[in-house]
Amino acid sequence: MRTVWIAIVSAVYLAVQAPQVEAFGAPESFADLADQVSPAVVNITTSTVVEAPTGPGPMVPEGSPFEDFFKEFNDQFGDRFGGPGNRGPQRANALGSGFVISEDGFIVTNNHVIDGADEIQIEFFSGETLDAKLVGTDPKTDIAVLKVESDVALPFVTFGDSDRMRVGDWVMAMGNPLGQGFSVSAGIISARNRELQGAYDDFIQTDAAINKGNSGGPLFNMNGEVVGVNTAILSPTGGSIGIGFSMASNVVTKVVDQLRNFGETRRGWLGVKIQDVTPDVAEAMGLEAAHGALVTDVPDGPAKEAGVESGDVIVEFDGHEVKDSRELVRTVGDAEVGKPVPITVLRNGESVALTITLGRREEAEAVPVPAKASPTEPMEKNLLGMQLNELTDEMRSQLNLSPEDQGLLVTDIDQTSEAFAKGLRAGDLITEAGQARVASIKDIESRIEEAKDAGRKSLLLLIRREGDPRFVAISVE
Repeated sequence: MRTVWIAIVSAVYLAVQAPQVEAFGAPESFADLADQVSPAVVNITTSTVVEAPTGPGPMVPEGSPFEDFFKEFNDQFGDRFGGPGNRGPQRANALGSGFVISEDGFIVTNNHVIDGADEIQIEFFSGETLDAKLVGTDPKTDIAVLKVESDVALPFVTFGDSDRMRVGDWVMAMGNPLGQGFSVSAGIISARNRELQGAYDDFIQTDAAINKGNSGGPLFNMNGEVVGVNTAILSPTGGSIGIGFSMASNVVTKVVDQLRNFGETRRGWLGVKIQDVTPDVAEAMGLEAAHGALVTDVPDGPAKEAGVESGDVIVEFDGHEVKDSRELVRTVGDAEVGKPVPITVLRNGESVALTITLGRREEAEAVPVPAKASPTEPMEKNLLGMQLNELTDEMRSQLNLSPEDQGLLVTDIDQTSEAFAKGLRAGDLITEAGQARVASIKDIESRIEEAKDAGRKSLLLLIRREGDPRFVAISVE
């Protein structure tokens, strides 16, 4: 279980509401529901070999009557009991929770529950224990799938539609909190679509008590369907204060299906770097609304082959409207690898239709990205609160750029300026202004005048920092 501050709770230490909804009244008791689902909820114990710490033994004052005792004890029994300086590898145990999703023994839990374990044991509600094998893991969503072999069909639970859950709906959590064994807690959904730290996060927030050891356990709706996997808590103490997070089932089911079928995830990949379209960026680009995903860079990959360009705003993917960059990342990730997908982009105010054959994200992330060097010493030219310098061959060499690369280097910046407030810093490279490439001070001065002549309040700059691009709108008034 992670806590946010965030702490991992067991080993070490993110949906659009559907129009059709169901309303559940407060139950008189959760007993019938607990009886129904308990046989499918499991406790998980993992065992890992760790290197034991070495160092001096008990600190005994010189001349103490215990000095000879501890020396004699260590000499005789140090090896047997892992005495100081002689401690070898030892086994460490961790506890977590999970639930059975098929009668043939597939089990879902959190990745952090079993991460690094070489032995995994499953305890069922009946008291029976079975050894489990790891099928696959997905650290991005903190989900893992295990498998046990049983001579009899196992009781199991099914996933529900987390998109139909509403703030205020009753939910019930089950698991193995603090190693106390099977335990039930109940509460309501406090919030939805929470994002903690990952691109694929879609957490349900609940006030049902979740503690250490609940990691990987199910969050049920009142129909006995799993609508979330208990994963993290927000707590200053490490214990439940009524702010728990469960990964939404509509994220989990896609991951589980891929892990069962392939033993790994296979997420779609566009091959672009993107950012949200903020109101000031939308104004600078002449857009009617701040929506879509703004393309900041197009390296070699599916998008480049399909004709996507830096500065395009992706507003539709496979027939679905794109509201922001996070939604695009999740939608693309859920799409089939190798599938030709239609997209719509806004380019210079015009709508452009393209078709992209998706690559696979896991393969793309395996390709190392070359590090970028630090910039050279500054040269002066003040515009928009920044001192800018045209690139020289020496600068290109230090920045690991090719001779064809163009731009203006930010060599100093006024800390009271809008540019500084929006995150620009010395060392940033401006490669575009007003969605046109800039190679000289004259170029950017021309872009500034063009923006003013067009009645725009701001100028859109494409900034690169250590190779990573992003757009920033700076006022020209």
